[in-house]
Amino acid sequence: MGSKGSIAARVLILGGTSEARALAAGLVARDVPVVSSLAGRVARPALPEGEVRVGGFGGPDGLARWLAENRITAVVDATHPFAERIGASAATGTARAGVPLLRLQRPGWEPAPGDDWHWTDTLDSAAELVPSLGSRVFLTSGRQGLAAFAGLTDLWFLARCVDPPEPPLPPRIEVLLSRGPYRAEDELALLRAHRIEVLVTKDSGGTMTEGKLVAARAHGIPVVVVRRPPRPPVPTVARVEQALEWTLERMTS
Repeated sequence: MGSKGSIAARVLILGGTSEARALAAGLVARDVPVVSSLAGRVARPALPEGEVRVGGFGGPDGLARWLAENRITAVVDATHPFAERIGASAATGTARAGVPLLRLQRPGWEPAPGDDWHWTDTLDSAAELVPSLGSRVFLTSGRQGLAAFAGLTDLWFLARCVDPPEPPLPPRIEVLLSRGPYRAEDELALLRAHRIEVLVTKDSGGTMTEGKLVAARAHGIPVVVVRRPPRPPVPTVARVEQALEWTLERMTS
């Protein structure tokens, strides 16, 4: 990397989602210099177009310094809806650096008529609720949240993760390593093959993993849905096209 003065003004995308990759591709296609930052929690992430960095910034102060050192003109937080820490750090760090911030967040899921959804605020609350709904559980809430269910020794779990989970885990568990997108018909076959009685998911939103909800509806099984955590009050859009327009305006102003 050259001196600070030789670095062109760039856009930082806090990524890891399909929306972040789509935004990066749109900016690269328009010759906008972009850096996508990934948390590094997935062993083999799907990489976006453009420059990529992996790892944290060292909190809000570290992010503010990095933004100044790398001539970042605008930041788009397109992280997962449950990435609380980076969301808070982005809001504080960009404010300190005087860099505009936009949140790109896909809409959450909504139940259809007849769905048997049970909302909770945390995975711990979901674990308390599950035994009353069924004894064979499909966990699609991520490998880092499996510890919340480790004490449910009488239940059987199918847990789907991108990377192998670490203990503690429920004693009666089968781990399925897989990455979306998932078709509804395949999800329905999975529910039937494993005789699933209840589905647990976070309200991630989007179409890549929505098939399990369609399958649960067709199979008539209850779904425990963990609500999204609160986010800092920053400007937010739901579509990649809106984020692209916002970013281009800041690069040309």
